[in-house]
Amino acid sequence: MSPPEPTRTRTRALVCDLSGLTGADMGTVDALAQLQLAVRRQGGQLELHGVCPRLRELLALSGLDDALAVVEVVGQPEQREQVGAEEVGDRRDATP
Repeated sequence: MSPPEPTRTRTRALVCDLSGLTGADMGTVDALAQLQLAVRRQGGQLELHGVCPRLRELLALSGLDDALAVVEVVGQPEQREQVGAEEVGDRRDATP
């Protein structure tokens, strides 16, 4: 009997469309941080789409802009293309 083949894990992305968010505060940042943690524990990756300037500012002020993936999307919903994503990771994971 041969040993079982290693299973390949594929990281799945959970897309969170925030384009309808009209106001953001630290409660929003906290909720997104908790969601990111839950998604990572399940082996996935959280992608934030449609992030308003206010939320970007709060993420930067809180230091979570490096831990949460903000994805820029261009065009209408049926024509959207992903044009770039900020580096995702935990500062503790960085190599010197």
